[in-house]
Amino acid sequence: MVKLEQELKHAEKNRISKMRIFFALLSVFSAAAGIIIGSIYWMLSELPQIKALEAYKPIESSHVYSSEGELLAELYLERRTFIPHYKIPEHVKKAFVSIEDIRFYKHHGVDVTGIMRALYYDVKAGSIVQGGSTITQQLAKMLFLKPDRSIKRKIREAVISIQIEKRYTKDEILGLYLNQAYFGTRAYGIEAASQTYFGKSTGELNIAEAALLASLPKAPSLYSPFKKPDKAKERRRKVLKEMLKNKFITEAQFKEADEFPLPVTPNFRKYNAPYFIEAIRQELENKYGDELYISGYRIYTTLSAGLQKAAEDAVKKGLSSIGKRAGPGVEAALVAIDIKTGHVKAMVGGSDFWKNQFNR
Repeated sequence: MVKLEQELKHAEKNRISKMRIFFALLSVFSAAAGIIIGSIYWMLSELPQIKALEAYKPIESSHVYSSEGELLAELYLERRTFIPHYKIPEHVKKAFVSIEDIRFYKHHGVDVTGIMRALYYDVKAGSIVQGGSTITQQLAKMLFLKPDRSIKRKIREAVISIQIEKRYTKDEILGLYLNQAYFGTRAYGIEAASQTYFGKSTGELNIAEAALLASLPKAPSLYSPFKKPDKAKERRRKVLKEMLKNKFITEAQFKEADEFPLPVTPNFRKYNAPYFIEAIRQELENKYGDELYISGYRIYTTLSAGLQKAAEDAVKKGLSSIGKRAGPGVEAALVAIDIKTGHVKAMVGGSDFWKNQFNR
């Protein structure tokens, strides 16, 4: 009987002890859950409004045109010309998807498979050789987040990416990414990059050119064809191999593109009618401030490209003739004005704007 009572007391003590342990663990887990939930809430607090993308308007170059519609100059802080996603050729899109995010059309903003694959190769190599960020995550980072490497930023990036995917089509997302990305050599967005590297619009790019541009956003300076042609060619070949592997191009197209020459120098335009452009630039800057360089204005002027060429030739010829008699250092200027309208049709402020910007 006594033994039974002792056993009951011992069992009661064990039960109480287990209950205490249970409630202690419950308290610990509750506190941990509270901390985790609180941390996530803190990380996700003040997330940017994805609706802002509906009014997306990137910093864009302003363009100045002659009275005939000829482009005279670009004015910019970031050289960028927006191009709608539906005007970007399929082989250009496929070049970027191949090297940046091959599962782009399958995931919903965050690619768990891609992250695991990247982790495997990074561990195998003993260093970071692959990234796990999707194109959507890269877009979220470019538009909404600071470029730090914190856990908070990565979680926010993932959440924003999922929100973007819910609101926009894949082609819209890819188009936004291509318009926002930096390609080096002061070119922002695919259209400015096409003009800078090849002197043509995005719609005219061939497979080799598309592959080269796709190779640049990861490290524009490292893979610049102007500074490091060997690395640029190697990186372009990697893009082409990925395109071939995913059956975006044929073996024949791969060989042709791989042998295609790299660009040698960037296509930077000098102003046409530089004295005239500088005069109106100063006037417009006084009126619009920095908006002139970021708002993508289309500025149509009274200047005639044909008359401007004639005026420049006349000044050059006159200075050459006078210089033989008077020696170097002689300058001249010419302004042609339509007396009926008062429109400036041509303006030359000196012998060489690029040596001396003083407008006589």
